[in-house]
Amino acid sequence: MTSALGKDLLGLEPLTSEQIQLVLDTAEPFKEISERAIKKVPALRGQTIVNLFFEASTRTRISFEFAEKRLSADTVNVASSGSSVQKGETLVDTARNLEAMRIDMVVIRHGASGAARFLADRIESNVINAGDGTHEHPTQGLLDLLTLRDHFGTLAGRRVCIVGDVLHSRVARSNIWGLKKMGAEVGVCGPRSLLPWAIGEFGVTVFSRVEEAIEWAEALNILRLQLERMTAGYIPSLREYNRVFGITRERLARAPRDVLILHPGPMNRGVEIDSDVADGPHSVILNQVTNGVAIRMAVLYLLAGGRPELAEAAKGGSER
Repeated sequence: MTSALGKDLLGLEPLTSEQIQLVLDTAEPFKEISERAIKKVPALRGQTIVNLFFEASTRTRISFEFAEKRLSADTVNVASSGSSVQKGETLVDTARNLEAMRIDMVVIRHGASGAARFLADRIESNVINAGDGTHEHPTQGLLDLLTLRDHFGTLAGRRVCIVGDVLHSRVARSNIWGLKKMGAEVGVCGPRSLLPWAIGEFGVTVFSRVEEAIEWAEALNILRLQLERMTAGYIPSLREYNRVFGITRERLARAPRDVLILHPGPMNRGVEIDSDVADGPHSVILNQVTNGVAIRMAVLYLLAGGRPELAEAAKGGSER
């Protein structure tokens, strides 16, 4: 059965605004499940989901595990460390062997851009991209959209600036595609060395100074420096980056309005964001974490063929 999202969720670029809206709306009734004493419903009972993580991850993997277990799915976690991949097995061989065990979905995180698409084209199970190289991280983009919508009520016409290491960020790409499809205005700001060469083709406003970005924006989505992906000296030093592009309380105090603060994590406190900003009154960073579970529940539910109008009913079946 083909879901309202299609067979897979590989990115936000191929989705329509209606499909994005569908995920956000479906996530709403699932939020309440996390507030219950018994945080479980039988919506995906009998489904087997494999979390196939070829990159180290804490937040994303745990968020998917929570989502799967709260929907009563059976979950299996496979990390590349200690697996057959380390012995030379290919991605396709790994997936086909898993599929031979009659699984229903694969959540994949991989260091190569396009790995999720490569896998989805070769297996019948649903595939969810949990981050592939510097391509996309769709569920992070969706939870950021939900967090912004919670605060503003609508995304249309809102001004959101993505600040930091846009070049290496799959989160930035998913946010740009998702925000633009939902009618928001998008800006980017960072050192020129950390912006994609063809950033102008994304249809975003480019700011060279963080003060200008703060003056323009209603919300900032702050990205960490992905030092593990950097193969050259993109910035002089972390201290210099903080001095020129760091989001500080002093910079925000000069803004003409209160600016909402988002960060996909993990944070480098004192580098791209100061602690008093991350923990300040306009930070919704913990809201993003909470919304991440609801968004991933919605994606899993929809890909499994769940009907959005029944999501409210699905949450009602608490398991004991």
